[in-house]
Amino acid sequence: MSVSDRIRVKDVRLLSDNHYTLRTTTFEWRRDNGGWQTQHRETYDRGNGAALLPYSLTQRTVVLVRQFRYPAYVNGYDDLLIEAAAGLLDDASPEARIRAEAEEETGYRLREVKKVFEAFMSPGAVTEKLYFFVAEYEPEMRIGAGGGLASEGEEIEVLELPFDTALAMIGDGRIVDAKTIMLLQYAALHIFR
Repeated sequence: MSVSDRIRVKDVRLLSDNHYTLRTTTFEWRRDNGGWQTQHRETYDRGNGAALLPYSLTQRTVVLVRQFRYPAYVNGYDDLLIEAAAGLLDDASPEARIRAEAEEETGYRLREVKKVFEAFMSPGAVTEKLYFFVAEYEPEMRIGAGGGLASEGEEIEVLELPFDTALAMIGDGRIVDAKTIMLLQYAALHIFR
């Protein structure tokens, strides 16, 4: 039996579409004992995205970005967030979008990007799936300052950090972004062994 055989959607209502889409859904879920249970859920759809960790094996460094994130601020985080470059797909392929984001945010035009995994980041309420990439970079690949797009409200600082420092920043609380932690852990297991 597939999940599609276990769900009957009864009602979907749009609650907001100001920037992204928030819906409330009533559905029946077939439990393991065969009985049907009515459930209600809200889902926030902001589209799928991609994230990237540029790394240099020769320098043992990674490129991250630092920027203001309002949702983190209202949840008590009173600092700029250190993150992997990332962005929404906006109808592009994950690889094409992450290449564009890398240039916009970090200023690097990367040669090869490698998809390493996909993950739902908060599947209890958010529909977004992220595509995770890594790419080796060299200093001559930097074609601009990065910094993001001011028209999108971005004001991004580019950070080139020793890998061991970036990894330690998870433990001391300076890196608290999940996608960044996942990519740094991937790099620890598969790149900087």
